[in-house]
Amino acid sequence: MKERFSMKDVQPDAYAAMQALEKYMAASPINPLYKELIKVRASQINACAFCLDMHTRDARKLGETEQRLYLLNAWSESPQFNEEEKLILAMTEEITMIHKRGLTSKTYEQAIQHFGEAGTAQLIMAVVTINSWNRICIATLRQPGQKI
Repeated sequence: MKERFSMKDVQPDAYAAMQALEKYMAASPINPLYKELIKVRASQINACAFCLDMHTRDARKLGETEQRLYLLNAWSESPQFNEEEKLILAMTEEITMIHKRGLTSKTYEQAIQHFGEAGTAQLIMAVVTINSWNRICIATLRQPGQKI
């Protein structure tokens, strides 16, 4: 594949806006490992090799196991994920595949009940942010190890 431009170089203001989202996410109280699970799962769905490479590495640094990373694609059938993680992963899938039915009422209500409005909003923003990065990286053909 032919290398395409770097968004950071061509549109530095847009890149800075994305970095502001990352800063917001870094400061959110979401468990850092949960943030990485969101990033990996959305990147699996979107087939973003760049982000999968980055976030599986980051998840491992936070203590995530190889087994759980291998099973992430089948999280709903896997006892390795607890109920909180399964709810987060359901949200990740429903928001990432927004064209199917969006965030369902059932999942939304469970999230509100479990995480409250603020926590649910933070999780939604986590999913939105990685989906935006996925689209930037895929559109610009970022390969693992390249700069964005």
